[in-house]
Amino acid sequence: MLSVLKVYNKYFSEDKELVGKLLPIIGFVPRRLHLFKLAFYHKSMNSEGPKNYNNERLEFLGDAILSSIVAEYLFKKYPNKDEGFLTKMRSKIVKRKTLNDIADRMGLDLILSEYSMGKMSNSMLGNALEAMVGALYIELGYEKAKNYFISNVLMKYLDVHELEEIDDNHKSRLLEWCQKNNHQLNFDLKSKFKHNKRDRFKVAVVLNGEEISHAEDYNKKSAEQHAALLAINKLKID
Repeated sequence: MLSVLKVYNKYFSEDKELVGKLLPIIGFVPRRLHLFKLAFYHKSMNSEGPKNYNNERLEFLGDAILSSIVAEYLFKKYPNKDEGFLTKMRSKIVKRKTLNDIADRMGLDLILSEYSMGKMSNSMLGNALEAMVGALYIELGYEKAKNYFISNVLMKYLDVHELEEIDDNHKSRLLEWCQKNNHQLNFDLKSKFKHNKRDRFKVAVVLNGEEISHAEDYNKKSAEQHAALLAINKLKID
């Protein structure tokens, strides 16, 4: 049975349209609706409210909770795997691209676009997902938030067994190839600049003193990975 506050949020709140969009995604009416609304406000695309009204704090909390949930899930799922395997799998799940893809499949873009202005980047989807996990934690507590995320997000939108077979650490692959073939490898930060009010990084792959690829992203590590992939393709590394 819906509590009085949930009934108010669903039928009478000024944000009842948000509840209508959230219901197909999270499956329940939140009591702390203001937190779920805040989860979709990115600092660079805030269209209303004070300057500090954004999802960064919720994202910070959700990132920590998400890492803990995934670590516990993998620890129980793979009782015979070592720490290295578990760490690698956790990194694959909580990395930005995976979270962006999950958020996109969940349909978070439909809500994010309501509170945004200008062009929306894929990374904002992952940010919103982490912020929503933070809101879920405050709303439900750790145990219920953990069970919810595993059942309704992790197992629904991610094939963990398929993820096992994917080696997408392009920087590591390139480094191993260079070490094996006695090549000197460097990742040089060419520039850091503002784009859409956000920091953007341009990184180059330098092999034996020669620049062979470069890439840009809002995250330095992502730029390095993209530049490494371009280098791998150019060098035709298997």
